[in-house]
Amino acid sequence: MHLSEALEVKYTKDTLSARDAQRAAEFIAFGPVVFEVSRLMVKWGILDLLRDEELTLEEVAQRTGLSLYAVKCLMEASLTIGTILVNESSNRFSLSKTGWFLLNDPATRVNIDFNHDVNYEGWFHLEEALKEGKPAGLRHFGNWHTVYEGLSQLPAGMQQSWFAFDHFYSDSSFSEALGVVFARHPKTLLDVGGNTGRWALQCVHYDHDVQVTIVDLPQQLMMMRKQTQGKEGAERIHGYGMDLLDPSNAFPKDKRYDAIWMSQFLDCFGEGEILSILRRTADIMDEENRLYIMETLWDRQKYEPAAFCLTQISLYFSAIANGNSKMYHSDDLIRIIRQAGLEVEDIHDHLGQGHSILVCKKSI
Repeated sequence: MHLSEALEVKYTKDTLSARDAQRAAEFIAFGPVVFEVSRLMVKWGILDLLRDEELTLEEVAQRTGLSLYAVKCLMEASLTIGTILVNESSNRFSLSKTGWFLLNDPATRVNIDFNHDVNYEGWFHLEEALKEGKPAGLRHFGNWHTVYEGLSQLPAGMQQSWFAFDHFYSDSSFSEALGVVFARHPKTLLDVGGNTGRWALQCVHYDHDVQVTIVDLPQQLMMMRKQTQGKEGAERIHGYGMDLLDPSNAFPKDKRYDAIWMSQFLDCFGEGEILSILRRTADIMDEENRLYIMETLWDRQKYEPAAFCLTQISLYFSAIANGNSKMYHSDDLIRIIRQAGLEVEDIHDHLGQGHSILVCKKSI
């Protein structure tokens, strides 16, 4: 199994003492409480207050308007969680390093909202989802086979947190990704699963000659056209509506595409579906054009916390998104790429928030 250097250190040896291991086990047992307490400490501004000065329980209650009972429950729990510290002699509390990251790290804030608004209630059905291979938690929001069919109809709060999560991770990698893709000077680009058109807009701004065609569900293309309307280069962004999960649907052959782009796309499908998509991709490729697959591959992360986040996010796909996909290990994705008649020519790691780009060509 491939593991980056940081992951090999963390995942191949048991380094905890017995007491620390016991605490970690209890942390897991009370995980839902830890999450909700910490979320409220952020939402109600308590961590913000403790970042600036040390305060007593009474002072926190006075400044937030919460009851002393509520403040005691939250702050005593937070003390044992590790997000705040106490000065034993003055009974004043302050922010810990963990609390600082909870409050200030953009990825952590996005993850909290995503887990609360999108996943929390659906994960109650995780056992059912894993046994049946269907997103059992999705029915909380609507009667769809996958979350992607219902994105345009999701409740406002859930939709906002979903797109904030999706865009945060993809957008951070776009500037570096543009350099990789446009190194070969493509004039036509096929954006498979282009969603709201954010990557397509980046492309037409980066190269004033490139023509981009987005392949996605018809309802997604409607959202894309709304998001790109009136923006510079939008006239060079085209749509091709199709259900990518239907193996009988071929990719557009109206023109030759110099570059084919898939960003945070294949993790939305199970292995059999990925193989079908990549085989149909290979059908429109020749010796000269290239397929660029950008994914957050959990085994190739530079820092261990990223791998932790990604493997946990896999369960969102299980319970909410579609029931059969995940954040993939690079070994698995490369194996499927080869089965589809393609080969990995190059890999670019550590782009943005932990993305890798697999540059693929057609096998000869």
